[in-house]
Amino acid sequence: MNRTSSTLALAIAAALAAPAGSALAQSSATTLDTVIVTGTRVADRTVAESQSPIDIITPEALTATGTTELATALARALPSLNFPRPALVDGTSAIRPAQLRGLSPDQVLVLVNGKRRHASSLLNLNGSIGRGSAPVDLNTIPVAAIARVEVLRDGASAQYGSDAIAGVVNVVLKGAEHGGSLAANVGQYSAGDGKQYQLSGDTGVALGERGFLHVAGQLSQQDLTNRARPFAGTPGPTQPALGQKAFVIGEPDTDFSAISLNSEVTLSDSITAYAFSALSNRDITSFAFFRAPGNPTQNIPSIYPDGFLPQINNVSKDRSLVAGLRGEAGNGWRWDASYNYGYNHLEFYTRNTLNASIGASSPTSFYDGALETTQNIVNLDASKSLDWGLAYPVTLSVGVEARNEKWNQSPGVEGSYSQPDLGKPGGAQGFGGFAPSVSGHYSRDSYAAHLGLEADLTERLSAGAAARYEDYDDFGSQLSGKLSGRFAFTDAVALRGTVSSGFRAPSLAQQNFQTISTTYLAGISTPFEIRTFPASSAVAKAFGAEDLKPEESLSYSLGLVLQPVDALYVTVDAYQIDVDDRIVLSSNLTGNGVRALLEAQGIYGVNGGRYFTNAIDTRTRGVDVVGSYRFDLDSGSFNLTTGYNYSKTEVQRIAPNPAALQSNGLNLERIDRTERGRIEEGFPRSKFLASGTWNFEHWDFSLGATRYGSVTTRTSSPVNDQTYGAKWVVDASASYKPSQNWTLTVGADNLLNEYPDENSFANSTNGQFPYSNLSPFGFNGAYAYGRISYKW
Repeated sequence: MNRTSSTLALAIAAALAAPAGSALAQSSATTLDTVIVTGTRVADRTVAESQSPIDIITPEALTATGTTELATALARALPSLNFPRPALVDGTSAIRPAQLRGLSPDQVLVLVNGKRRHASSLLNLNGSIGRGSAPVDLNTIPVAAIARVEVLRDGASAQYGSDAIAGVVNVVLKGAEHGGSLAANVGQYSAGDGKQYQLSGDTGVALGERGFLHVAGQLSQQDLTNRARPFAGTPGPTQPALGQKAFVIGEPDTDFSAISLNSEVTLSDSITAYAFSALSNRDITSFAFFRAPGNPTQNIPSIYPDGFLPQINNVSKDRSLVAGLRGEAGNGWRWDASYNYGYNHLEFYTRNTLNASIGASSPTSFYDGALETTQNIVNLDASKSLDWGLAYPVTLSVGVEARNEKWNQSPGVEGSYSQPDLGKPGGAQGFGGFAPSVSGHYSRDSYAAHLGLEADLTERLSAGAAARYEDYDDFGSQLSGKLSGRFAFTDAVALRGTVSSGFRAPSLAQQNFQTISTTYLAGISTPFEIRTFPASSAVAKAFGAEDLKPEESLSYSLGLVLQPVDALYVTVDAYQIDVDDRIVLSSNLTGNGVRALLEAQGIYGVNGGRYFTNAIDTRTRGVDVVGSYRFDLDSGSFNLTTGYNYSKTEVQRIAPNPAALQSNGLNLERIDRTERGRIEEGFPRSKFLASGTWNFEHWDFSLGATRYGSVTTRTSSPVNDQTYGAKWVVDASASYKPSQNWTLTVGADNLLNEYPDENSFANSTNGQFPYSNLSPFGFNGAYAYGRISYKW
């Protein structure tokens, strides 16, 4: 732990041990009076009273467009959230990461009903945002199950533990014994592909007189899209024919099914039992790089005389269950004890492929193996209102937690990874399987304790302090702290601010994953194989790798809360987030010098590699502005919402290269300019959105516009660097309500059919890849949809 964050955490821990001032005051705010459960242990804290910036995303906002994905809906509602749609990036084409405030996708914590959500088992390894991360897959949660989403835009490791550097996304599930809905969606892109179908619904039933069960489900199917273009380069044995459209670049084929349950039963006047669960299956088929018919090492003409395009098929099975008891004990204590289970199993298949080293008898489909994540958590939280003789009580919170995490890498069938002919590449073309030698089962245990105080020091000044200690059996302990405060100058103007230290533990996947993948580098038209090694492996050690350690952060925020009139609410929050020892995936280290380096240490048959490393420090600075206003009309209402985010990340330090990478004239870059550019300029530094909804007795109209700022691709050759300009994307819909129960909706996302700027020819793989994977709104064009819904 660095000196600054350690000092902060110790100071907060000392402050918590001393008596602190008064309690929660009731805000005079009359607009955003939703009671929140994220970022606070106080039972009746509202949005307007929060000491940290927090957004409430309603079910109406989540279903305001044609998307069936939670992450996409959040990106359209939150200016600080980025969810690009990369293609041709192996498993990342199927399970895409989202980022908050421009930080890594695994630096945001996801909760469901306030309980930690398990991460996906997939590591993002190719050229997309979040390269090297294994974040939570938000799209496993059915939108029909959601009552609201609370997004805390502030560091919260002291409250929730690892990962909460950029903020917290808390998905609150519907919980009622009555009511329900049923909706059917259908849509298609204007290019004529990408048809989508969805059936979703939810319903609540009473469990006697003392409980409820709320069930929600979703079935959806999406056809592929393809924005690839014909080959326009110099013909050759490793290339498609001139004018041939050989690739599929766009949305994958996807079948998705999910069910969610949320239940509570009152056992006595002081004890309530609760449980919630989510189960989902997703079958996704994306595509790899085309193998030309004349390619001497990658194709066997007797099997594929016209060449072939490998298909990567991922089958994701996601399961979660939380069960617990909460209640009140003597002396005013409120307590919550729970068990939290999470599981993600991701299978890999390569189809329409071959193993060139097997020869003409090669199978054309392989099971490549699986990745698996399991989480088991037991925790006990308690809080109490303390009467210290002040006008309001002080809220004291304490808690303990034990967590076990497992991550497994399982091998595929022999043909998916074998190499019987050393003169040709082994394994399934497109995505090679996991060999037994790179597979394994890994686990770790961690234990945590937290302590917090929240109080109103005066009727206008509230403050909070929190500290959390965690101990991991694989790398040691961490202490995090947070101080926060809010001062109301008047009922209409308040100032709030926080300072916090935080951390993110290296995931088991980052510590142990290894495999071979085929990749392209910008400006090079022929793919080559790269192996990923754990930092603790012999190969990585030969490169000079160090064992992974936690990332550490120090965050500051300062904001204004403005409510000049009842219908208007505006917040402005500036922030700075410093992350030391940030974990990144190294550059692809290749070449004859690399092979010689490894062979000198007795390692043969490895031509290139990469590994995870704590090699950089970053600083992110930005500002969030959010505003909402409601107009009451004679026959209805008009709601206007605007949001703006500016976020700039800079690499402050890159650790000096290990001596091994400087020896014998290698002079390799452990973190090259391409990866640094992805971190600093691979996401929009600015994003502005404005949306209006007109609500009448029988009609609802919605119009939204989002401006995505520019992004930049840095390549291995600076002359090919490219900046893609800012773009406006407009969404619109109209709904007719013939009765209180029925709603008929037609709409269009990206109504004006906006596309990102096109790649230069040098960055387009011989003209075949017209758009960049960094595009924050994808590259599929306009999407028209219709929806029929019924509520009771």
